[in-house]
Amino acid sequence: MNQEGGALIRNSNSPAKENIVLFPKTLDYYQIQLTVMLESERYGEAIGLLRFLLQCQGQDERHYEEWRSLLEWLEAAFPYAVQDEYTGEPPANEEEMGAQEMARQMAKAKLQEDADYANKLLRRVMNEPLSEATLLALEQLSFFEGEEVDDALTEWVQKPGIHPILQFRTLQTLRRRGVQGAAHLRRGMESVEVDIEQVPLQDDDFPPQIAQVLERVAEQTETHEPTLYYFAQELWGQFIMSIYGSDAYNSILTGEDGVLDLWAGALHQTVSETLTGTRNEEETRAMYGITESMRFPFEQAYRMLNSFAGKA
Repeated sequence: MNQEGGALIRNSNSPAKENIVLFPKTLDYYQIQLTVMLESERYGEAIGLLRFLLQCQGQDERHYEEWRSLLEWLEAAFPYAVQDEYTGEPPANEEEMGAQEMARQMAKAKLQEDADYANKLLRRVMNEPLSEATLLALEQLSFFEGEEVDDALTEWVQKPGIHPILQFRTLQTLRRRGVQGAAHLRRGMESVEVDIEQVPLQDDDFPPQIAQVLERVAEQTETHEPTLYYFAQELWGQFIMSIYGSDAYNSILTGEDGVLDLWAGALHQTVSETLTGTRNEEETRAMYGITESMRFPFEQAYRMLNSFAGKA
């Protein structure tokens, strides 16, 4: 049994490499690990994990296509990470160049090979569902020059019906490209205006109140329920991207203790229910000091998180 609640099955009658089957929870765990590796620029580890996942059996073909596409790009963009023994450090000349500059040069090389490459990436972002492939396409688009890409992404991101995380990631791409001004978004039935220049690019860029909600969950879970806290971190990060700029997001930024407590309790309740299948709302509310007068906003926050957890 895997420590995160999943498992691996190997057929003992055949070579292990060709007969690894992942349980759903294990696949989810590896997908989260892959995202963390990419966001922290641990490309060598990501390449190793992708090669492992491609050896596994029984997954949807779309997973294999996404993994192959991502692996090919990583191997081409970061060749130092493909060494037999990855040390975590690139050769000196590539280290000086920096990961961002290498990615920029890779994008230029792709464009020289295929003049329509940027448009292909745009079509992938705009026409395919949220996946590692669409997020990779957005990352690559950060390095292409030209107002055409700016205009296309700016117009598209303001359309209704876009997955909120893909919408947020597009805003990040626009900020990296140096686009300025406001974007008018739809968050469900709510109209939201965000300043592209202020869109956070990493966790530390968010206002401290966002992290303070997680700190409250950590106080209750980090020691005796580390798995719950791990998944709470992942869910909270994605959820915040999905509500960025909304009334719910702005309510958290007030920093009021009662508001932070109810969001922490709702987050704890959502993850606990997802992992165990049981709901102990009264126990959770007592744990976070959520009084009867705060019960209604607590339940609203819980419904928002629970609904998102079912879609993410």
